[in-house]
Amino acid sequence: MKNNDFQNLPDFSTQLKWIILSRIIFAIALIVTCLVVSIRENASFFAQPFFVLYNIAAGILVLSVVYIIWLNKFKKKLVLAYFQIIADTIIVTAIVFVTGSYDNTLTFFYLIVIIYTSMLLFQKGSLVIATISCLQYGILIELEYYKVIPSFLDSYFLSDTVNESQIIYSIIIVIVACFAVAILSSILSFQLKGARKDLKIAQEHLKRVEKMTAMDEMISGIAHEIKNPLASLSGSIQLLQEDTKPGSYEDKLMQIILRETHRLENIVNNIRLFAKPYTDNAIDVKLADAIEETIELFLNDPEWNQKISITTKMNKNLSVFIDPSHFTQILWNLLKNAAQSIKGHGEIEISLKSSLNNQVHLTIKDSGIGIAQKDSIHIFDPFYTTKPNGTGLGLSIIHRLIDTYNGMIDFESTPGKGTIFTILFKGVPLKTK
Repeated sequence: MKNNDFQNLPDFSTQLKWIILSRIIFAIALIVTCLVVSIRENASFFAQPFFVLYNIAAGILVLSVVYIIWLNKFKKKLVLAYFQIIADTIIVTAIVFVTGSYDNTLTFFYLIVIIYTSMLLFQKGSLVIATISCLQYGILIELEYYKVIPSFLDSYFLSDTVNESQIIYSIIIVIVACFAVAILSSILSFQLKGARKDLKIAQEHLKRVEKMTAMDEMISGIAHEIKNPLASLSGSIQLLQEDTKPGSYEDKLMQIILRETHRLENIVNNIRLFAKPYTDNAIDVKLADAIEETIELFLNDPEWNQKISITTKMNKNLSVFIDPSHFTQILWNLLKNAAQSIKGHGEIEISLKSSLNNQVHLTIKDSGIGIAQKDSIHIFDPFYTTKPNGTGLGLSIIHRLIDTYNGMIDFESTPGKGTIFTILFKGVPLKTK
């Protein structure tokens, strides 16, 4: 994911709010702890290091207020995230310096900062903060060792009590710990994000399935009742047309009737497909090959080949048990919808990957106008359409086909920036020789 996409995630601001709240709680806890310890030791309020720690806690509270204002007033949330995280590493370094530096167990605060960074910014962000943390700690210890600054508590120099190899060992331990935590926590955060996204897709998909199930029998019955009269009407018009002079007024009217009759037949067939898709022709389909074939056919259409460019990033070994014609229909409709949402020239990105639980993720991302909020809750509803000549069955049929093969579909859309459709299929296990 690109850095500038983070601030567009719907839960990014919420995560920032929780981190700010946690920081406020930490500052209050620091003040209370210092008060309790100073009382037990009969120390003055102005005694070191308590007085400095009070000032650090006050600084944290002031910064938290600034962060809250920034979060509510400005759009650069990614900049805010980096700013406050780097500020936290500086605060941790200050706490470490004030409370003992070299022999200080509070260096684990660096690890806490790195962990919550991985939750916000994933691997790249956590590695950046791990690097900054290591540099700050290393510089602090080196400055004390080489007598640039004395120890805060006792005003002695590290070189008077430890040798250089001990200093190097301490710095290496912190570096290893910081980068190990950065890598592991970012992996876990990425997996957690994927699991949360899959859960959201499943919840939304099940809601729509429940709503559609109530309509199945009624829609199927209507389609059956309409099909027979349509067939009779079409046959009768064709018989009448045989006795009509070609090009006459009556012939033109009959052609219009036949054209609209065929259109109604297509709608009825789509309704039947929506109500009861058949899976008798399902086989193991290698998705990368099917996607490439569909893209080639799609770009051969003169309506799209001059205005749409399609890029792919696919794991070529993934297969799904599905009717090939159904998969083509699913992808074709999503490509067509994506292309129709693009004004002028635009891009469609197709991604195909797998997850640890054998789920196949297919995403179709476009650079179109997006979906308005008022339409987004209805786009899978049968007969709901925003197109002048649309039937409102395209996405409904896609949803039903995907559900028939125990898959799920969901989407994210930002008006003016584009839409991302995500499809989850159960993958076919790879065959081992």
